[in-house]
Amino acid sequence: MERRNWTRDELILAYNLYCKIPYGQFNTSSTDVKELGHIIGRTPGAVAFKLVNFVSLDPRQKLLGRKGATNIGKLDKEIFEEFSTNFDEMFFKSENLLFEKFVDFYKKGNTEIFVDSSKKGEYKIRETKVRINQDYFRTLVLSNYSNVCSITGIKIPELLIASHIKPWSKDEKNRLNPTNGICLSATFDKAFDKGLISIDKNYKILFSSKMKKYSKEIFYQEELSKFENRQIIPPMKFLPNEEFLLYHNNAVFQP
Repeated sequence: MERRNWTRDELILAYNLYCKIPYGQFNTSSTDVKELGHIIGRTPGAVAFKLVNFVSLDPRQKLLGRKGATNIGKLDKEIFEEFSTNFDEMFFKSENLLFEKFVDFYKKGNTEIFVDSSKKGEYKIRETKVRINQDYFRTLVLSNYSNVCSITGIKIPELLIASHIKPWSKDEKNRLNPTNGICLSATFDKAFDKGLISIDKNYKILFSSKMKKYSKEIFYQEELSKFENRQIIPPMKFLPNEEFLLYHNNAVFQP
């Protein structure tokens, strides 16, 4: 049988899946891998191998000692670079592609979640898009941190929040970018949002003077103080972007 090269659209969909599922699911037994294979007419093995190809291009994976595949194609590199430099636009494109080519895999009621410039003025569409975007962001960030709070280590999904490092309202081009996200439990999410804590470029946790005003409180001593100056639990794929961390340090954090 003649070998069929991967198309650009297929690679975009493969990278979409790479972003959505944890590293441990890059295998043929993964339901998501099987489903994508069915959608694009590839075997689960072919999809899993392509996900491993992307591992080879990911600097975070290299830091973890994961080498991935060796025979990386030029188009693989191009797709990886496009997502790396313009994540939100490429992610929207990949979701549109899933809908447009494989509409049977989506419920009819979800058609309004995709980008439609002609409907920007319609409040209902905009409101729905924001909600769905937040759902996407949560999926990407929690997957990146393997459903673990990066500060406390809590592993209860219902207590975890996908926190934006650079606020949603300040950077519309990086609202979905997983390098602009960190997985936090509810208490630390609120503290991060209010500038009571931050994370420096070395991924250490900073406490503000306003937080330390409560240092004599039992809750502070028993539940909070032990995390100051610790490094966060690192993500599996996308490290927090240094530029976004710097913004939070300077514009949100209250030293």
